[in-house]
Amino acid sequence: MTVAEGIGRRLAVLGADHVFGVVGSGNFHVTNALIAAGARFVAAAHEGGAATMADAYARVSGRVGVLSVHQGPGVTNALTGIAEAAKSRTPLVVLAPEAPNPRSNFHLDLAGLAAAVGAGFRRVCREHALDDVDAAWWRATAGETVVLGLPLDVQAEALQDDPYRAPAAPGPARPAPRAEEVAALAEELRRARRPVFIAGRGAARQPVDAARAALTRLADRCGALLAVSAAAKGLFAGDPWYVDVSGGFATPLAASLIAEADLVVAWGSTLNMWTTRHGRLIPAGATVVQVDHDPGALGINRKIDLGVVGDVVAVAEAVTADLGDWSAVGWRSAQVRARIADEGQWRNVPYVDSSTREGIDPRTLTIALDDLLPAERTVAVDSGNFMGYPAMFLSVPDAAGFCFTQAFQSVGLGLATAIGAAVARTDRLTVAALGDGGFLMSVAELATAVRLGLPMVIVVYDDAAYGAEVHHFGPDGHPLDTVTFPDTDLAAIGRGFGCDALTVRSPADLVGVRDWLDGPRSAPLLIDAKVRSPRGAWWLEEAFRGH
Repeated sequence: MTVAEGIGRRLAVLGADHVFGVVGSGNFHVTNALIAAGARFVAAAHEGGAATMADAYARVSGRVGVLSVHQGPGVTNALTGIAEAAKSRTPLVVLAPEAPNPRSNFHLDLAGLAAAVGAGFRRVCREHALDDVDAAWWRATAGETVVLGLPLDVQAEALQDDPYRAPAAPGPARPAPRAEEVAALAEELRRARRPVFIAGRGAARQPVDAARAALTRLADRCGALLAVSAAAKGLFAGDPWYVDVSGGFATPLAASLIAEADLVVAWGSTLNMWTTRHGRLIPAGATVVQVDHDPGALGINRKIDLGVVGDVVAVAEAVTADLGDWSAVGWRSAQVRARIADEGQWRNVPYVDSSTREGIDPRTLTIALDDLLPAERTVAVDSGNFMGYPAMFLSVPDAAGFCFTQAFQSVGLGLATAIGAAVARTDRLTVAALGDGGFLMSVAELATAVRLGLPMVIVVYDDAAYGAEVHHFGPDGHPLDTVTFPDTDLAAIGRGFGCDALTVRSPADLVGVRDWLDGPRSAPLLIDAKVRSPRGAWWLEEAFRGH
């Protein structure tokens, strides 16, 4: 057995059950060894798509993702997806072959590339190859994207180890929260009259049911409202005290209630500029507490009054125990509950429909889709001017139902995100929400979706432009020729790849969606929605003012 074969089999022993990638000579043997050991290989059209699929698979499944690419250009093609995963702290192992000769055209400074995008790095050495694999895997399980360098000469050598031996211990468990920090947070909750919990990616990454149960139990005890960052949307779905997303996507009701808080507790959220509307959403007089397992994350984006180090679930349970029999009403009045029921969703906020004969208002489109599509869904959203509409007007059943690859804010990741999510959750309908620019950047992955036979809905919010730039620069009279394009028949492109497809200019055109839902769903459905909006999205205007 070669080292390459041993690495593939070792990863399967550790738990790798899916691997995404594009195969070349440098990763041929390690990928085939993974397949032989029982892992499923998902071949993408492009390494960039493969990286994003692996990222989304890890987020939605809760398992470590695995990406396999060729040396040199295979790595650089995947780099944007790796950057997104690293900045999102996605548990991901990247199998990256290395040309050991610095004079080779394939040679890259892999360690430098990994560091540049915030990923970890580990190189496989001939003396302890499988120990290196173990180390990379355990780092990933702790919430890190790790590039595993696989030198071509080492891969070809005979393995002097047993890939089936018991794995080494993953390292020390995270320490329990400190009693004095738990007591300090409990005391802040006792003093508060209007507490708000904002749960972030760190809470959603926990076992979803455990994080939801621990946080809602504590919130019920102290009368807190429940909110989330965009990355954790759906965590408290269905709870009567859930006001949905805090930040630029917040409903007017959520923004007004959070602005009245006297205590804000961030659970696995760093309270970045998006979650706090550049700091303006959290009132100046409120006490701010941040809970995170990473001490380096405390206070990273804004001043906090108290930091608590520990896992979200462990801290919430410890604080609940510290409170004993104490409880408070907090926000929990019949009036507030009724307002959340009546005003807590964007679809219930009145608006002037800007639809014309040529195009549909994106709000009208998304509300109609929300009514048509089954409730058990996974929504994957690309980046762009349109993104707030699917993010806030499409409901999701839980945190695993929302996949938001926005840490790097790259356009063009949405389609591959949806494919990775669909592979992870075959029991749910996956909905990809894309702009026309991001769709065309990633259009090759339609071939992947069709080849895999994924019964997914792909909605393209098609304004024939890079809408963010149009709405940002247009009002000041700047020329827009570089960011506007002729109208394109995207439905025809979808059919060319083998998708079912339709063009939508009005709600009546959505009848084809119902027909597809009622049919065999043997191919993805692409909806080319010709959207029209006289101004930029509300969240985009807020973001531009912040800059």
